[in-house]
Amino acid sequence: MVEWKKLGEISDIGTGSNNREDACDNGKYPFYVRSKDVLKINSYLYDEEAILIPGEGGIGEIFHYVNGKYGLHQRTYRVHPVSREVAGRYLYYYLFENFGAYIEQKSYKSTAASIRKPMLISFPVALPSLSEQQRIVGILDTFTASIDNLKELIAQRRKQYEYYRCCLFSNEQWTENKIGELTKVFSCPRVFKDQWQDSGVPFWRSSDIMSYHNGVINPRGEAYISQSLYEELSSKSDKIKEGDILVTGGGSIGIPYLKKDNSPLFVKDADLICIHKCTSIIPKYLYHYFLSTDFKLYIKKITHDATIAHYTINQIKDTPIPLPPLPEQHRIVSILDTFESSITNLESQLAQREKQYEYYRNKLLTFE
Repeated sequence: MVEWKKLGEISDIGTGSNNREDACDNGKYPFYVRSKDVLKINSYLYDEEAILIPGEGGIGEIFHYVNGKYGLHQRTYRVHPVSREVAGRYLYYYLFENFGAYIEQKSYKSTAASIRKPMLISFPVALPSLSEQQRIVGILDTFTASIDNLKELIAQRRKQYEYYRCCLFSNEQWTENKIGELTKVFSCPRVFKDQWQDSGVPFWRSSDIMSYHNGVINPRGEAYISQSLYEELSSKSDKIKEGDILVTGGGSIGIPYLKKDNSPLFVKDADLICIHKCTSIIPKYLYHYFLSTDFKLYIKKITHDATIAHYTINQIKDTPIPLPPLPEQHRIVSILDTFESSITNLESQLAQREKQYEYYRNKLLTFE
């Protein structure tokens, strides 16, 4: 048996009165504002169980659950359950799952840039029995705890990865060589936009490398050139082969990509610079070095705090690389690959757990 009540019938709804300027790094209490970030403040407004919803920004997307003392921004709503018919944690999950669709259905997003109190008061809430609410909360809390644990593990593993990337490339006994002294560095001839196609040989820009690096789809879409144009232009520079490193020369500079096979690939001139594979550097060693703290500090130094927009061919040729013996390069690669693989595995588990959580949240909180 499910009963329906309006949110205003089962909760006290209001806004905060703290100003954002009152926030401080060492505050005693959480301070909720119009974002996912939780700040700190020295004075609290409420000591209660509540669901907090920003009145502007992230409408229908950002929800905080709190049980205790907290501060609240003046444009953030508090929904404090007052009815014995509803469990606060259940109400949090129910709002998280259904409030966004309610806003869309009522066309509030197209008519207002903010949430108004009447929208909240009139929001319909499905109320199964308290025991059923607690059962639902128990299932969803298990998923959220697992998700939070995986996020913490990923954060810890990333810190370890950063630490080893920082220290593994520092040894005063190693020789140092400029990249241009060890191998060929080149860019591809220019391709004009009217030469792009919907299929053919992939044509990459810096945004493609950045999207791959961040594990997302390039919002600019994919680009290709014809096989004949690829052959013609590659004969003027060189082909990008397995083991070569591509480095972003524009945008977020210095981000590497390791070519894993010999499939045809062409890149935008100046946007991406190619470093050919050579016998004295293991490709994955060079890839990891481009992600290291030492290299990032070097980039910052030569670009004067990123006021220069590009990492040029000549700058790449002049970039010094610490060059240990090949067995030591293999050891460093093995350590860093282990961390990279562990992070990838944890991220895969997190994505799977989040999908499961979303499925069960939808299944458990959808009532006809």
